[in-house]
Amino acid sequence: MENIRDYIKDNILLFDGGMGTYYAAKKNDVGRGCEFANISDAESIIDIHREYIEAGAKAIKTNTFGLNRVILAGDDEKCSELLRGGYENAKQAAGEDAFVFCDIGPIPEMDGNVVPADEYIWVADQFLSLGADAFLFETLDNMDGVAEVAAYIRSKRQDAFVIFSFAVMADGFTRAGVLASDIVEKLRTDKNIDSIGFNCACSAGHMLSVLDEVNTDGMILSVSPNAGYPVIIQNRSFYDGDPVYFAEQVSSLKAKGAAIVGGCCGTTPDHIRAVKNAVSVSKVIEKKTVHKLRDIATEEITQSLFWDKLLRKEKVIAVELDPPEGFNMSRFMGGAWELKGVGTDIITIADCPIGRPRMDSSLLACKIKRELGIDALPHMTCRDRNINSIKALLFGLYAEGIRNILLVTGDPIPTAERDEVKSVFQFNSRKLASFVDTLGKKKLPSPFHVFGALDVNARNFDVQLKLAREKVANGMVGFLTQPVLTPEAFENLKRAKAELDAFILGGIIPVVSEKNARFMDNEINGIRVDKKVIEMYVGKNRQESEELAVEISAEIAKRISDYVDGYYFMTPFGRTTLIKRIIEEVRG
Repeated sequence: MENIRDYIKDNILLFDGGMGTYYAAKKNDVGRGCEFANISDAESIIDIHREYIEAGAKAIKTNTFGLNRVILAGDDEKCSELLRGGYENAKQAAGEDAFVFCDIGPIPEMDGNVVPADEYIWVADQFLSLGADAFLFETLDNMDGVAEVAAYIRSKRQDAFVIFSFAVMADGFTRAGVLASDIVEKLRTDKNIDSIGFNCACSAGHMLSVLDEVNTDGMILSVSPNAGYPVIIQNRSFYDGDPVYFAEQVSSLKAKGAAIVGGCCGTTPDHIRAVKNAVSVSKVIEKKTVHKLRDIATEEITQSLFWDKLLRKEKVIAVELDPPEGFNMSRFMGGAWELKGVGTDIITIADCPIGRPRMDSSLLACKIKRELGIDALPHMTCRDRNINSIKALLFGLYAEGIRNILLVTGDPIPTAERDEVKSVFQFNSRKLASFVDTLGKKKLPSPFHVFGALDVNARNFDVQLKLAREKVANGMVGFLTQPVLTPEAFENLKRAKAELDAFILGGIIPVVSEKNARFMDNEINGIRVDKKVIEMYVGKNRQESEELAVEISAEIAKRISDYVDGYYFMTPFGRTTLIKRIIEEVRG
Protein backbone atom coordinates (compact mmCIF):
# COMPACT_ATOMS: atom_id res chain seq x y z
CA MET A 1 0.00 0.00 0.00
CA GLU A 2 0.92 3.64 -0.41
CA ASN A 3 2.78 5.27 2.49
CA ILE A 4 0.46 7.08 4.94
CA ARG A 5 2.47 10.30 4.78
CA ASP A 6 2.31 10.31 0.99
CA TYR A 7 -1.40 9.52 1.03
CA ILE A 8 -2.42 12.47 3.24
CA LYS A 9 -0.48 14.93 1.09
CA ASP A 10 -3.30 14.81 -1.43
CA ASN A 11 -6.14 13.03 0.37
CA ILE A 12 -8.27 13.18 3.45
CA LEU A 13 -7.59 10.04 5.52
CA LEU A 14 -10.99 8.62 6.52
CA PHE A 15 -11.03 6.44 9.65
CA ASP A 16 -13.67 3.95 10.75
CA GLY A 17 -16.18 4.48 13.57
CA GLY A 18 -16.88 3.26 17.08
CA MET A 19 -16.11 -0.45 17.24
CA GLY A 20 -17.15 -0.82 20.89
CA THR A 21 -20.61 0.74 20.58
CA TYR A 22 -21.29 -0.87 17.19
CA TYR A 23 -20.28 -4.34 18.37
CA ALA A 24 -22.47 -3.96 21.50
CA ALA A 25 -25.44 -2.89 19.34
CA LYS A 26 -25.03 -5.79 16.93
CA LYS A 27 -24.67 -8.33 19.73
CA ASN A 28 -27.17 -6.61 22.05
CA ASP A 29 -24.70 -7.17 24.87
CA VAL A 30 -22.18 -4.86 26.55
CA GLY A 31 -20.52 -7.85 28.18
CA ARG A 32 -16.98 -7.65 29.48
CA GLY A 33 -15.76 -5.55 26.58
CA CYS A 34 -15.52 -6.18 22.88
CA GLU A 35 -11.72 -6.56 23.12
CA PHE A 36 -12.19 -10.11 24.42
CA ALA A 37 -13.99 -10.92 21.16
CA ASN A 38 -10.61 -10.69 19.41
CA ILE A 39 -10.27 -14.35 20.44
CA SER A 40 -13.75 -15.53 21.39
CA ASP A 41 -15.59 -13.97 18.41
CA ALA A 42 -12.89 -13.00 15.94
CA GLU A 43 -15.16 -13.54 12.94
CA SER A 44 -17.58 -10.83 14.10
CA ILE A 45 -14.73 -8.36 14.69
CA ILE A 46 -13.32 -9.02 11.21
CA ASP A 47 -16.77 -8.57 9.68
CA ILE A 48 -17.20 -5.19 11.42
CA HIS A 49 -13.80 -4.03 10.18
CA ARG A 50 -14.88 -4.96 6.64
CA GLU A 51 -18.20 -3.14 7.02
CA TYR A 52 -16.33 0.08 7.80
CA ILE A 53 -13.93 -0.45 4.89
CA GLU A 54 -16.81 -1.09 2.50
CA ALA A 55 -18.42 2.11 3.80
CA GLY A 56 -15.34 4.06 2.70
CA ALA A 57 -12.84 3.93 5.58
CA LYS A 58 -9.25 4.04 4.41
CA ALA A 59 -7.90 3.47 7.94
CA ILE A 60 -9.19 1.10 10.60
CA LYS A 61 -8.34 0.80 14.28
CA THR A 62 -7.42 -2.47 15.93
CA ASN A 63 -10.01 -3.61 18.46
CA THR A 64 -7.60 -3.02 21.36
CA PHE A 65 -8.65 0.27 22.95
CA GLY A 66 -9.19 -1.16 26.45
CA LEU A 67 -6.21 -3.50 26.57
CA ASN A 68 -3.31 -2.78 28.91
CA ARG A 69 -1.76 -4.40 31.95
CA VAL A 70 -3.51 -2.09 34.39
CA ILE A 71 -7.01 -2.90 33.14
CA LEU A 72 -6.21 -6.61 32.97
CA ALA A 73 -4.78 -6.54 36.49
CA GLY A 74 -1.27 -7.50 35.48
CA ASP A 75 -2.20 -10.51 33.34
CA ASP A 76 0.55 -9.85 30.82
CA GLU A 77 0.03 -13.10 28.91
CA LYS A 78 -3.70 -12.59 28.36
CA CYS A 79 -3.18 -8.94 27.45
CA SER A 80 -0.52 -9.84 24.90
CA GLU A 81 -2.73 -12.56 23.43
CA LEU A 82 -5.68 -10.19 22.99
CA LEU A 83 -3.49 -7.46 21.48
CA ARG A 84 -2.08 -9.94 18.99
CA GLY A 85 -5.58 -11.14 18.11
CA GLY A 86 -6.80 -7.59 17.59
CA TYR A 87 -3.89 -6.76 15.29
CA GLU A 88 -4.19 -9.93 13.23
CA ASN A 89 -7.96 -9.52 12.83
CA ALA A 90 -7.53 -5.96 11.56
CA LYS A 91 -4.73 -6.93 9.17
CA GLN A 92 -6.82 -9.78 7.77
CA ALA A 93 -9.82 -7.50 7.24
CA ALA A 94 -7.80 -4.63 5.74
CA GLY A 95 -5.71 -6.54 3.23
CA GLU A 96 -4.48 -3.96 0.74
CA ASP A 97 -7.59 -1.82 1.08
CA ALA A 98 -6.91 0.11 4.30
CA PHE A 99 -4.19 1.22 6.70
CA VAL A 100 -4.21 -0.50 10.10
CA PHE A 101 -3.62 1.66 13.19
CA CYS A 102 -2.85 0.05 16.53
CA ASP A 103 -5.43 1.51 18.89
CA ILE A 104 -4.15 2.29 22.41
CA GLY A 105 -6.44 3.82 25.03
CA PRO A 106 -5.57 5.76 28.19
CA ILE A 107 -3.85 4.12 31.16
CA PRO A 108 -6.13 4.25 34.23
CA GLU A 109 -4.62 5.93 37.27
CA MET A 110 -5.28 3.12 39.72
CA ASP A 111 -2.62 4.20 42.19
CA GLY A 112 0.63 6.13 42.41
CA ASN A 113 2.69 3.14 41.31
CA VAL A 114 1.45 3.21 37.72
CA VAL A 115 3.82 5.02 35.34
CA PRO A 116 1.82 5.82 32.16
CA ALA A 117 4.91 5.93 29.92
CA ASP A 118 5.98 2.43 30.99
CA GLU A 119 2.51 0.99 30.31
CA TYR A 120 2.17 2.72 26.93
CA ILE A 121 5.59 1.47 25.91
CA TRP A 122 4.73 -2.10 26.95
CA VAL A 123 1.60 -2.09 24.76
CA ALA A 124 3.43 -0.45 21.86
CA ASP A 125 6.14 -3.13 22.12
CA GLN A 126 3.56 -5.88 21.60
CA PHE A 127 2.48 -4.25 18.35
CA LEU A 128 6.02 -3.45 17.21
CA SER A 129 6.94 -7.10 17.59
CA LEU A 130 4.15 -7.91 15.10
CA GLY A 131 5.49 -5.45 12.51
CA ALA A 132 3.08 -2.58 13.18
CA ASP A 133 3.94 0.82 11.68
CA ALA A 134 0.93 3.00 12.60
CA PHE A 135 -0.25 3.93 16.10
CA LEU A 136 -3.26 5.80 17.45
CA PHE A 137 -3.30 6.80 21.12
CA GLU A 138 -6.85 8.03 21.66
CA THR A 139 -9.31 9.39 24.22
CA LEU A 140 -6.45 10.68 26.38
CA ASP A 141 -7.22 13.27 29.06
CA ASN A 142 -3.64 14.32 29.85
CA MET A 143 -0.16 14.29 28.31
CA ASP A 144 1.52 11.98 30.82
CA GLY A 145 3.83 9.58 29.01
CA VAL A 146 3.04 10.93 25.54
CA ALA A 147 6.48 12.28 24.65
CA GLU A 148 8.22 9.21 26.08
CA VAL A 149 6.22 6.62 24.13
CA ALA A 150 6.41 8.64 20.89
CA ALA A 151 10.20 8.78 21.18
CA TYR A 152 10.35 5.06 21.99
CA ILE A 153 8.28 4.06 18.95
CA ARG A 154 10.43 6.16 16.66
CA SER A 155 13.60 4.69 18.16
CA LYS A 156 12.32 1.23 17.25
CA ARG A 157 10.74 2.09 13.91
CA GLN A 158 11.75 5.35 12.30
CA ASP A 159 8.98 5.28 9.67
CA ALA A 160 6.15 4.75 12.18
CA PHE A 161 3.15 7.09 11.92
CA VAL A 162 1.97 8.23 15.36
CA ILE A 163 -1.27 10.02 16.28
CA PHE A 164 -2.23 11.31 19.74
CA SER A 165 -5.91 12.14 20.15
CA PHE A 166 -7.45 13.74 23.23
CA ALA A 167 -11.00 13.57 24.59
CA VAL A 168 -12.00 17.21 24.93
CA MET A 169 -15.42 18.34 26.12
CA ALA A 170 -17.46 21.14 24.62
CA ASP A 171 -15.82 23.75 26.87
CA GLY A 172 -12.35 22.90 25.54
CA PHE A 173 -11.11 21.01 28.62
CA THR A 174 -10.37 17.32 29.05
CA ARG A 175 -11.74 15.42 32.06
CA ALA A 176 -8.37 15.96 33.73
CA GLY A 177 -8.73 19.73 33.32
CA VAL A 178 -6.24 20.22 30.47
CA LEU A 179 -7.12 22.84 27.85
CA ALA A 180 -7.13 21.78 24.19
CA SER A 181 -5.08 24.78 23.07
CA ASP A 182 -2.40 24.00 25.68
CA ILE A 183 -2.16 20.40 24.45
CA VAL A 184 -1.54 21.53 20.90
CA GLU A 185 0.98 24.19 21.87
CA LYS A 186 2.99 21.73 23.96
CA LEU A 187 3.01 18.82 21.50
CA ARG A 188 3.05 20.47 18.08
CA THR A 189 6.85 20.81 18.01
CA ASP A 190 7.51 17.18 18.98
CA LYS A 191 9.15 15.65 15.90
CA ASN A 192 8.15 12.15 16.97
CA ILE A 193 4.43 12.97 16.71
CA ASP A 194 2.85 13.04 13.25
CA SER A 195 -0.64 14.18 14.17
CA ILE A 196 -2.50 15.66 17.13
CA GLY A 197 -6.23 15.35 17.35
CA PHE A 198 -9.45 15.18 19.30
CA ASN A 199 -12.01 12.43 19.69
CA CYS A 200 -14.88 11.34 21.89
CA ALA A 201 -16.32 13.43 24.80
CA CYS A 202 -18.28 15.76 22.50
CA SER A 203 -20.30 15.86 19.30
CA ALA A 204 -19.09 17.08 15.91
CA GLY A 205 -20.91 20.40 16.32
CA HIS A 206 -19.27 21.14 19.67
CA MET A 207 -15.89 20.02 18.36
CA LEU A 208 -16.17 22.82 15.80
CA SER A 209 -16.36 25.41 18.58
CA VAL A 210 -13.42 23.80 20.39
CA LEU A 211 -11.26 24.18 17.28
CA ASP A 212 -12.11 27.89 17.09
CA GLU A 213 -9.76 28.47 20.03
CA VAL A 214 -6.97 26.13 18.92
CA ASN A 215 -4.14 27.14 16.63
CA THR A 216 -3.74 24.14 14.33
CA ASP A 217 -1.83 25.93 11.57
CA GLY A 218 1.05 23.93 10.13
CA MET A 219 0.08 20.60 11.78
CA ILE A 220 -1.76 17.47 10.74
CA LEU A 221 -5.09 17.64 12.58
CA SER A 222 -7.12 14.52 13.38
CA VAL A 223 -10.79 14.61 14.46
CA SER A 224 -13.18 11.78 15.38
CA PRO A 225 -16.25 13.11 17.22
CA ASN A 226 -19.07 11.12 18.73
CA ALA A 227 -22.41 10.59 17.01
CA GLY A 228 -24.10 13.15 19.23
CA TYR A 229 -24.67 12.43 22.92
CA PRO A 230 -25.80 9.15 24.44
CA VAL A 231 -29.04 8.16 26.10
CA ILE A 232 -28.64 5.66 28.95
CA ILE A 233 -31.21 2.85 28.93
CA GLN A 234 -30.76 -0.08 31.34
CA ASN A 235 -27.05 0.69 31.82
CA ARG A 236 -26.40 0.82 28.09
CA SER A 237 -25.48 3.86 25.99
CA PHE A 238 -27.48 4.46 22.83
CA TYR A 239 -26.59 7.05 20.18
CA ASP A 240 -29.21 8.17 17.70
CA GLY A 241 -27.31 10.93 15.91
CA ASP A 242 -28.32 11.27 12.26
CA PRO A 243 -25.53 10.11 9.89
CA VAL A 244 -26.26 12.87 7.36
CA TYR A 245 -26.07 15.63 9.98
CA PHE A 246 -22.92 14.05 11.41
CA ALA A 247 -21.32 14.03 7.96
CA GLU A 248 -22.18 17.71 7.41
CA GLN A 249 -20.46 18.67 10.67
CA VAL A 250 -17.40 16.55 9.87
CA SER A 251 -17.22 18.30 6.50
CA SER A 252 -17.04 21.58 8.40
CA LEU A 253 -14.24 20.12 10.55
CA LYS A 254 -12.38 19.33 7.34
CA ALA A 255 -12.79 22.96 6.30
CA LYS A 256 -11.04 23.96 9.54
CA GLY A 257 -7.98 22.03 8.47
CA ALA A 258 -8.60 18.43 9.53
CA ALA A 259 -6.59 16.05 7.34
CA ILE A 260 -7.68 12.92 9.23
CA VAL A 261 -11.38 12.41 10.03
CA GLY A 262 -13.46 9.59 11.44
CA GLY A 263 -15.95 8.72 14.12
CA CYS A 264 -15.93 7.68 17.75
CA CYS A 265 -18.69 6.43 20.07
CA GLY A 266 -21.96 5.68 18.32
CA THR A 267 -20.66 6.05 14.77
CA THR A 268 -21.65 3.13 12.55
CA PRO A 269 -20.72 2.23 8.98
CA ASP A 270 -23.69 4.39 7.92
CA HIS A 271 -22.02 7.42 9.52
CA ILE A 272 -18.72 6.70 7.77
CA ARG A 273 -20.51 6.17 4.44
CA ALA A 274 -22.24 9.53 4.86
CA VAL A 275 -18.92 11.21 5.67
CA LYS A 276 -17.33 9.72 2.55
CA ASN A 277 -20.15 11.10 0.43
CA ALA A 278 -20.02 14.54 2.09
CA VAL A 279 -16.25 14.97 2.24
CA SER A 280 -14.19 15.05 -0.90
CA VAL A 281 -11.22 12.82 -0.14
CA SER A 282 -9.23 13.91 -3.16
CA LYS A 283 -7.97 17.19 -1.82
CA VAL A 284 -7.19 18.73 1.57
CA ILE A 285 -8.82 22.13 1.95
CA GLU A 286 -6.47 24.79 3.26
CA LYS A 287 -7.66 26.05 6.61
CA LYS A 288 -8.65 29.65 7.06
CA THR A 289 -7.24 30.64 10.42
CA VAL A 290 -9.92 31.96 12.76
CA HIS A 291 -9.15 32.21 16.45
CA LYS A 292 -11.73 33.66 18.80
CA LEU A 293 -10.61 36.36 21.19
CA ARG A 294 -11.64 36.11 24.81
CA ASP A 295 -14.53 38.39 25.69
CA ILE A 296 -13.22 39.86 28.92
CA ALA A 297 -15.60 41.96 30.97
CA THR A 298 -14.49 45.56 31.45
CA GLU A 299 -16.04 46.14 34.87
CA GLU A 300 -13.81 46.58 37.90
CA ILE A 301 -12.19 43.33 38.99
CA THR A 302 -12.27 42.53 42.70
CA GLN A 303 -8.76 42.18 44.08
CA SER A 304 -7.42 40.41 47.15
CA LEU A 305 -5.95 42.49 49.97
CA PHE A 306 -4.44 39.30 51.39
CA TRP A 307 -2.61 38.64 48.12
CA ASP A 308 -1.46 42.25 47.81
CA LYS A 309 0.00 42.06 51.31
CA LEU A 310 1.90 38.88 50.43
CA LEU A 311 3.34 40.60 47.37
CA ARG A 312 4.49 43.49 49.56
CA LYS A 313 6.33 40.91 51.70
CA GLU A 314 4.31 41.78 54.79
CA LYS A 315 3.55 38.98 57.24
CA VAL A 316 -0.03 37.78 56.74
CA ILE A 317 -2.29 36.04 59.22
CA ALA A 318 -4.64 33.27 58.13
CA VAL A 319 -7.03 31.56 60.53
CA GLU A 320 -8.87 28.33 59.86
CA LEU A 321 -12.44 27.84 61.07
CA ASP A 322 -14.22 24.52 60.71
CA PRO A 323 -17.60 24.89 59.01
CA PRO A 324 -20.76 24.11 61.02
CA GLU A 325 -22.05 20.54 61.07
CA GLY A 326 -25.63 21.73 60.59
CA PHE A 327 -27.42 24.79 59.27
CA ASN A 328 -26.75 27.15 62.20
CA MET A 329 -23.81 29.38 61.35
CA SER A 330 -24.17 31.99 64.12
CA ARG A 331 -21.15 30.74 66.09
CA PHE A 332 -19.06 30.46 62.92
CA MET A 333 -19.85 33.99 61.75
CA GLY A 334 -19.45 35.38 65.25
CA GLY A 335 -15.98 33.88 65.43
CA ALA A 336 -15.12 35.32 62.02
CA TRP A 337 -16.20 38.80 63.18
CA GLU A 338 -14.04 38.41 66.27
CA LEU A 339 -11.00 37.44 64.19
CA LYS A 340 -11.52 40.34 61.81
CA GLY A 341 -11.27 42.64 64.79
CA VAL A 342 -7.65 41.63 65.47
CA GLY A 343 -6.51 42.14 61.91
CA THR A 344 -6.84 38.63 60.47
CA ASP A 345 -6.07 38.85 56.75
CA ILE A 346 -7.94 35.79 55.55
CA ILE A 347 -10.30 33.14 56.96
CA THR A 348 -9.66 29.61 55.70
CA ILE A 349 -12.50 27.07 55.68
CA ALA A 350 -12.02 23.30 55.47
CA ASP A 351 -14.02 21.25 52.96
CA CYS A 352 -15.83 18.52 54.92
CA PRO A 353 -12.82 17.63 57.11
CA ILE A 354 -12.26 13.94 57.90
CA GLY A 355 -14.69 13.11 55.09
CA ARG A 356 -17.74 14.15 57.18
CA PRO A 357 -20.45 16.36 55.66
CA ARG A 358 -20.46 19.96 56.89
CA MET A 359 -21.72 23.28 55.57
CA ASP A 360 -20.18 24.02 52.20
CA SER A 361 -16.85 25.85 52.46
CA SER A 362 -17.36 27.83 49.25
CA LEU A 363 -20.76 29.18 50.31
CA LEU A 364 -19.31 30.23 53.66
CA ALA A 365 -16.37 31.91 51.92
CA CYS A 366 -18.77 33.96 49.79
CA LYS A 367 -20.77 34.97 52.89
CA ILE A 368 -17.62 36.07 54.74
CA LYS A 369 -16.40 38.08 51.76
CA ARG A 370 -19.78 39.73 51.27
CA GLU A 371 -20.71 40.46 54.90
CA LEU A 372 -17.35 40.94 56.62
CA GLY A 373 -15.42 42.47 53.74
CA ILE A 374 -12.29 40.37 54.31
CA ASP A 375 -10.73 37.67 52.18
CA ALA A 376 -11.72 34.03 52.55
CA LEU A 377 -9.80 30.94 51.46
CA PRO A 378 -12.15 28.00 50.84
CA HIS A 379 -10.55 24.58 50.78
CA MET A 380 -11.57 22.55 47.75
CA THR A 381 -11.05 18.78 47.73
CA CYS A 382 -10.87 16.48 44.74
CA ARG A 383 -13.31 14.14 46.47
CA ASP A 384 -16.88 13.78 45.16
CA ARG A 385 -16.71 16.36 42.37
CA ASN A 386 -16.29 16.00 38.64
CA ILE A 387 -14.79 18.64 36.38
CA ASN A 388 -18.17 20.19 35.49
CA SER A 389 -19.14 20.79 39.10
CA ILE A 390 -15.69 22.17 39.92
CA LYS A 391 -15.78 24.57 37.00
CA ALA A 392 -19.28 25.77 37.87
CA LEU A 393 -18.23 26.31 41.49
CA LEU A 394 -15.14 28.27 40.45
CA PHE A 395 -17.17 30.61 38.26
CA GLY A 396 -19.50 31.26 41.18
CA LEU A 397 -16.59 31.91 43.56
CA TYR A 398 -15.02 34.32 41.11
CA ALA A 399 -18.27 36.23 40.69
CA GLU A 400 -18.48 36.58 44.51
CA GLY A 401 -14.99 38.08 44.71
CA ILE A 402 -13.12 35.00 45.95
CA ARG A 403 -9.62 35.06 44.48
CA ASN A 404 -7.75 32.61 46.72
CA ILE A 405 -8.36 28.85 46.88
CA LEU A 406 -6.64 26.02 48.73
CA LEU A 407 -6.65 22.69 46.90
CA VAL A 408 -6.20 19.36 48.65
CA THR A 409 -6.90 15.78 47.66
CA GLY A 410 -9.21 15.45 50.67
CA ASP A 411 -9.47 13.18 53.68
CA PRO A 412 -10.50 9.62 52.74
CA ILE A 413 -14.06 8.62 53.42
CA PRO A 414 -14.33 6.14 56.32
CA THR A 415 -14.59 2.58 55.02
CA ALA A 416 -18.09 2.01 56.36
CA GLU A 417 -19.42 4.90 54.27
CA ARG A 418 -17.79 4.13 50.93
CA ASP A 419 -20.90 2.42 49.63
CA GLU A 420 -22.88 5.54 50.45
CA VAL A 421 -20.50 8.26 49.23
CA LYS A 422 -18.63 7.61 46.00
CA SER A 423 -16.15 9.72 44.07
CA VAL A 424 -17.58 11.00 40.79
CA PHE A 425 -14.25 11.73 39.17
CA GLN A 426 -10.76 11.26 40.57
CA PHE A 427 -8.42 14.26 40.56
CA ASN A 428 -5.29 14.75 42.56
CA SER A 429 -4.43 18.19 43.85
CA ARG A 430 -1.68 18.71 41.24
CA LYS A 431 -3.99 18.14 38.28
CA LEU A 432 -6.73 20.18 39.90
CA ALA A 433 -4.24 23.02 40.41
CA SER A 434 -3.33 22.94 36.74
CA PHE A 435 -7.00 23.10 35.77
CA VAL A 436 -7.78 26.03 38.11
CA ASP A 437 -4.67 27.89 36.99
CA THR A 438 -5.52 27.41 33.31
CA LEU A 439 -9.16 28.37 33.84
CA GLY A 440 -8.13 31.60 35.54
CA LYS A 441 -5.56 32.55 32.94
CA LYS A 442 -7.54 31.56 29.83
CA LYS A 443 -11.20 31.99 30.75
CA LEU A 444 -11.36 34.70 33.46
CA PRO A 445 -10.29 38.35 33.65
CA SER A 446 -7.72 37.51 36.32
CA PRO A 447 -6.38 34.24 37.76
CA PHE A 448 -7.07 32.53 41.05
CA HIS A 449 -4.24 32.37 43.58
CA VAL A 450 -3.95 28.65 44.19
CA PHE A 451 -2.54 27.38 47.48
CA GLY A 452 -1.82 23.88 48.70
CA ALA A 453 -1.02 21.95 51.85
CA LEU A 454 2.49 20.98 52.95
CA ASP A 455 3.04 18.27 55.56
CA VAL A 456 6.15 19.31 57.50
CA ASN A 457 5.50 16.37 59.82
CA ALA A 458 5.89 13.74 57.09
CA ARG A 459 8.34 10.96 57.93
CA ASN A 460 9.83 11.21 54.43
CA PHE A 461 9.89 14.95 53.79
CA ASP A 462 11.84 14.51 50.54
CA VAL A 463 8.69 13.06 48.99
CA GLN A 464 6.65 16.02 50.25
CA LEU A 465 9.09 18.47 48.68
CA LYS A 466 8.97 16.58 45.39
CA LEU A 467 5.17 16.75 45.35
CA ALA A 468 5.29 20.43 46.32
CA ARG A 469 7.60 21.22 43.39
CA GLU A 470 5.15 19.46 41.07
CA LYS A 471 2.32 21.52 42.54
CA VAL A 472 4.25 24.75 41.92
CA ALA A 473 4.91 23.63 38.35
CA ASN A 474 1.15 23.15 37.97
CA GLY A 475 0.25 26.62 39.16
CA MET A 476 0.27 26.68 42.97
CA VAL A 477 1.70 29.88 44.43
CA GLY A 478 1.92 29.03 48.12
CA PHE A 479 1.50 26.46 50.87
CA LEU A 480 -0.13 26.30 54.28
CA THR A 481 1.83 23.87 56.42
CA GLN A 482 0.74 21.39 59.03
CA PRO A 483 1.39 22.53 62.65
CA VAL A 484 5.01 23.02 63.70
CA LEU A 485 5.14 21.33 67.12
CA THR A 486 8.37 19.34 66.90
CA PRO A 487 12.05 20.11 66.13
CA GLU A 488 11.76 17.95 63.00
CA ALA A 489 8.83 19.99 61.70
CA PHE A 490 10.81 23.19 62.26
CA GLU A 491 13.78 21.87 60.26
CA ASN A 492 11.48 20.74 57.46
CA LEU A 493 9.86 24.18 57.40
CA LYS A 494 13.29 25.76 56.95
CA ARG A 495 14.02 23.40 54.05
CA ALA A 496 10.71 24.20 52.41
CA LYS A 497 11.36 27.94 52.50
CA ALA A 498 14.85 27.47 51.09
CA GLU A 499 13.90 25.02 48.32
CA LEU A 500 10.42 26.02 47.14
CA ASP A 501 9.65 29.00 44.94
CA ALA A 502 6.39 29.72 46.74
CA PHE A 503 4.88 31.57 49.68
CA ILE A 504 4.93 29.63 52.95
CA LEU A 505 2.42 30.13 55.78
CA GLY A 506 3.64 28.32 58.88
CA GLY A 507 1.04 26.22 60.64
CA ILE A 508 0.30 26.84 64.33
CA ILE A 509 -2.34 25.01 66.34
CA PRO A 510 -2.76 25.77 70.06
CA VAL A 511 -2.58 22.70 72.28
CA VAL A 512 -5.37 23.13 74.82
CA SER A 513 -4.79 20.18 77.17
CA GLU A 514 -2.71 17.07 77.75
CA LYS A 515 -5.56 14.95 76.36
CA ASN A 516 -5.78 17.15 73.27
CA ALA A 517 -2.02 16.87 72.72
CA ARG A 518 -2.01 13.09 72.97
CA PHE A 519 -5.05 12.79 70.71
CA MET A 520 -3.50 14.95 67.97
CA ASP A 521 -0.17 13.13 68.21
CA ASN A 522 -1.76 9.71 67.88
CA GLU A 523 -4.93 10.10 65.85
CA ILE A 524 -4.73 13.15 63.56
CA ASN A 525 -2.97 12.51 60.30
CA GLY A 526 -0.29 15.13 59.59
CA ILE A 527 0.16 16.34 63.19
CA ARG A 528 3.03 15.44 65.50
CA VAL A 529 3.39 16.87 69.01
CA ASP A 530 6.75 16.98 70.76
CA LYS A 531 6.79 14.81 73.90
CA LYS A 532 8.21 17.79 75.83
CA VAL A 533 5.17 19.84 74.86
CA ILE A 534 2.83 17.09 76.02
CA GLU A 535 4.59 16.90 79.38
CA MET A 536 4.15 20.64 79.90
CA TYR A 537 0.36 20.15 80.03
CA VAL A 538 0.35 17.36 82.58
CA GLY A 539 -1.75 18.39 85.59
CA LYS A 540 -2.84 21.75 84.12
CA ASN A 541 -6.47 22.91 84.38
CA ARG A 542 -8.28 24.66 81.50
CA GLN A 543 -7.19 28.18 82.42
CA GLU A 544 -3.59 27.15 82.96
CA SER A 545 -3.59 25.18 79.71
CA GLU A 546 -4.93 28.16 77.79
CA GLU A 547 -2.23 30.44 79.17
CA LEU A 548 0.34 27.84 78.18
CA ALA A 549 -1.21 27.56 74.70
CA VAL A 550 -0.83 31.31 74.15
CA GLU A 551 2.77 31.25 75.37
CA ILE A 552 3.83 28.23 73.27
CA SER A 553 2.02 29.42 70.12
CA ALA A 554 3.56 32.88 70.31
CA GLU A 555 6.99 31.34 70.84
CA ILE A 556 6.51 29.10 67.78
CA ALA A 557 5.49 32.12 65.70
CA LYS A 558 8.62 33.96 66.82
CA ARG A 559 10.86 30.99 66.07
CA ILE A 560 9.54 30.38 62.55
CA SER A 561 9.24 34.08 61.65
CA ASP A 562 12.37 34.20 59.47
CA TYR A 563 11.23 31.20 57.41
CA VAL A 564 7.61 32.06 56.63
CA ASP A 565 5.62 34.67 54.75
CA GLY A 566 2.82 34.50 57.27
CA TYR A 567 1.10 32.44 59.93
CA TYR A 568 -1.67 29.89 59.56
CA PHE A 569 -3.57 29.43 62.81
CA MET A 570 -5.90 26.45 63.25
CA THR A 571 -8.75 27.05 65.70
CA PRO A 572 -9.30 24.19 68.18
CA PHE A 573 -12.92 23.44 69.10
CA GLY A 574 -14.09 26.78 67.69
CA ARG A 575 -12.24 28.73 70.42
CA THR A 576 -11.71 31.92 68.44
CA THR A 577 -11.13 33.96 71.61
CA LEU A 578 -8.00 31.89 72.22
CA ILE A 579 -6.77 32.50 68.66
CA LYS A 580 -7.54 36.21 69.10
CA ARG A 581 -5.28 36.33 72.19
CA ILE A 582 -2.47 34.56 70.31
CA ILE A 583 -2.72 36.94 67.35
CA GLU A 584 -2.56 39.93 69.70
CA GLU A 585 0.52 38.42 71.35
CA VAL A 586 2.18 37.76 67.99
CA ARG A 587 1.41 41.24 66.66
CA GLY A 588 2.65 42.78 69.90
